[in-house]
Formats: sequence, structure tokens, C-alpha cells
Amino acid sequence: MPFRLPVLALLLWTIATTAAAEEVTPDATQARMDRVFQRLGTEFVATGHTDGMSIAVVKDGKAHFYNLGTTTRGEERPPTEASVYEIGSVSKLFNSLVLAHAVLEHRIDPQADIRRYLPGDYPGLEWDGTPVRVIDLATTTSALPDNLPNPFPVGADPDKAPFIATQAMERIGPDQVFDELKTVKPSRKPGTVPQHSNLAPDLLGRILERVYGEPYEALVARYIEQPLGMQPGTGKTRASAEVDGYNKRHVAMPRMYERAFLMAGGLRYSPADMAKFLTAELAATDPAIRLTQAPAWGNLDTFAVGYNWTLSRTIDGKPRLRTSGSTFGCSSYIELYPALGYGIILLANRPGETQNEMQALANQALLEIWGKPPAQVALEQALDADGYRNASRVVTAVKRKHPELHLTEDYVNTWAYRLLGEGKAQQAIGLFRYNTGQWPTSWNAFDSLAEGYEKLGDKQNAIANYRKSLALNPDNRHGAEHLQALQVK
Repeated sequence: MPFRLPVLALLLWTIATTAAAEEVTPDATQARMDRVFQRLGTEFVATGHTDGMSIAVVKDGKAHFYNLGTTTRGEERPPTEASVYEIGSVSKLFNSLVLAHAVLEHRIDPQADIRRYLPGDYPGLEWDGTPVRVIDLATTTSALPDNLPNPFPVGADPDKAPFIATQAMERIGPDQVFDELKTVKPSRKPGTVPQHSNLAPDLLGRILERVYGEPYEALVARYIEQPLGMQPGTGKTRASAEVDGYNKRHVAMPRMYERAFLMAGGLRYSPADMAKFLTAELAATDPAIRLTQAPAWGNLDTFAVGYNWTLSRTIDGKPRLRTSGSTFGCSSYIELYPALGYGIILLANRPGETQNEMQALANQALLEIWGKPPAQVALEQALDADGYRNASRVVTAVKRKHPELHLTEDYVNTWAYRLLGEGKAQQAIGLFRYNTGQWPTSWNAFDSLAEGYEKLGDKQNAIANYRKSLALNPDNRHGAEHLQALQVK
């Protein structure tokens, strides 16, 4: 099946670009960036993905801004570099950067059991003797519940639920988290599988407060906002500059000022603020920033996590860092390409899937501005010439000329599904088979290959590969359902 990552990393392969034909100079790149972002941003708003959007781009230390749409639905109020957006889970990067400073100052041991820094006794915060560590909070591998206390109502009208939740957050006392934490157990062994948890950054922020003896707001100001020249991202001092947020049904959403959500996703900044953050992250002269960008979980060649950064490599082997966030009325997406000296953040006054759609825009812009890397062009041409019959042999041959070529399972999987969607099942199967050969213990690789055979009408091979997938992962519901349907037929 397609990988269920926050967003597919491979998008819009069929775009015709002019980047490769243009002279590569700073002025040409800037002109191309202006054209691309203005056009894509205008289309993004016009097609209803959001009412207003701001894009901040940093290239070679210089900031560029693109503001589109309106901050208030039904009114002509275009956003500016000073418009303030809720950044949602991108706030976790700030949380982790303060942690990095605490680690370098030897105030916190990232490998330590979190109970060392918490008040009270929490015997349940371990799995078969493996405790939840501080680093697990920053790498999204704590296996802790998503929200504690959980203010989000179940079964409520989706247009009213955010208001119910914010009212519930207002009633959460400062020690209520610690009281309820005494009944919590990890859902699996900590440090093994990334999964979303707002409780993890909340606990991390509370640990930082206890270690420093200062409020979280003061720590963010001291270690991030003041050194970088950013305006405060907490409180209501810039409420008049905040955009109005709306859900997908265009219902105005409440703003989130409640401290109960602050450390997990409650910061709010302008494009100008975030451009300063991008500039510092790309320069990485601060040892704390470098620490947050280093792999702390996983394998950089496949999938890794830093201090709340998702880390990977592009098809030509260059590092890429990204993350996204959403609140009730806003969403954000940020990514860095240090080798290009390029970083981008997109901010919108629409939540939920908009963060994924903004990643698609960012990927499309990257392709249009810089074009496909030579390794990708060579691989596509070689596979076309081979008819995708022996992808493994083709990849090996291309790597001799382009040793920088870097393929991951999810990248190839996504590419194959694009081909499948275009009716090119034989070519898709060639890539699916490549994945099963490269990652023979991946249940998803065999599930995808089975789906390819199923689309092709090859029932026997589809059944055989669904069975292989289920042998590797008996909990694969997609495979089980498709296998049952094929056997019934």
C-alpha cells in the first residue's frame, strides 16, 4: 500500500520545468523563485486550499516573502510579513532547541529516564523495564498518549468541537498532567516507533521548566527569540496582527492561547520571525542547532528523526529536514535543504490537510526552480529504455555514473504508485519488485507488489505476495482484506 507518511515525498513528476535551460545565476534563481511562488501561491488560494497564505523563503542567507489571499474571509485584508500565524507542531522544534541548550549545558542527560526530572512517583512509565527517556520525548518515540488530559470531545459536531476543546483546556490545572500521568503506561517499548504525541513535548517543556526554575516562555525568549531577533511567540501581545483561522467548511475557528497546549503546539509567529529562524537553522553556527539536526533515532539513509526534525536524503543524496503543524485554524510546513542554502516555511489560515497540501506546493516549487537532479534524469531514462524489466540492474548501472543516487523504499513505492495511477502497471510492478528485492523484510513492499499484480489482473501473483506480506505483518488489514476478496473470487 502507499506509505502513510505525513506527506508523500515524491510529487508531480510530470511537471515541465525550464530551470535546467536557464542560466544558473543568483539573479536568475531569484527571478524564477518569484515567478514560481507567486503563481503556485495564487493557484493555491484560488483553488480553495486556504483563504490566506504567507511563504517565507531563505536562500543563501537572504529572506524573500510571498503573501497571498486574505487574513479574514470575505474581506480584503492581504497578509504581510508581520501577519501572525499559529504554527502548531512546528512549535516542537523550539521546544527541542531549548532542550539542546540544556543538554550542552549539562543540565539534562538526554538518555536519562524522564522520571528523574518529574515530581512524584510514576511506576508505569516503562515497558518491560525500558523507561521513557528524555530523548524519546524529542524523537516522537515515547509511546505516550497523544493528549493528557484529553480535552478533545468524541463524537461532537466538528464545527463545535474546537470550541469545546479550548474551553476544556482553560480548566486544566497546572498539576493535572502529573496527577493523570500516574495512571499512564507506554503503548509499546519506548524508543522503537515514531508516533504523534502532544503529551511528549508538554512533558519536555515541564521538565525544562523544572530544570531551569523558569517558565517556558522565558526559556524560549532567552535561547531563541532574543538571539535571533524574533518577536514573542506567546501571549496576546500581537493579537491584532493574528490571522483569522477557518476550517475546511469555512467556519471561523478559535485561537489557542491556553497554556495547556503551549509546549506542544501553541507558539505563534510571523513570516518575518520564521525567516530569522530559517536563517539560523541553515547557517547552523549554534552547536545547539547542530545537535537538533543530527539523527537521534533511525537511519538517515532511510528514515531518521532528530530533535523533532524528520530527516532524510534527496534522490541525489542531499540532506533534507522537515516538519509540519496544525491547530484548529492554521497550519504550517517547514523544510530545509542545507546543501542548497535553501529553506522554506509556508503558513496558512486553514488547518488539517492543508499542511500536506503545502508540502506538495513546496516540492513542486523545488522541482520547478532547480529542476530534476542529473541522477534522477539518468535513472528515469535508463528505466524507460529497459522497460522497467530489471530495475535492480538498471539502478546498479546508473549508480556507477551517479554514485550520489539515493533511493529509499518509500520514494520508490510512491513512484510506483504514480505509474500505477497512470495505467502503467507493468512499469509499476518493476519498481515494486525492486523494493521487495532491496527490502525483503518489508511487509509493505510485498503488499504494494501484490496490489500491482492485482491491478494487472494477475490473481496468482497477487495472492502469493499478499500472503508474504501477511507473514511479515499479520496485522496488515489492507493485505488481509484484499487477499480474502481475491480468494472469494
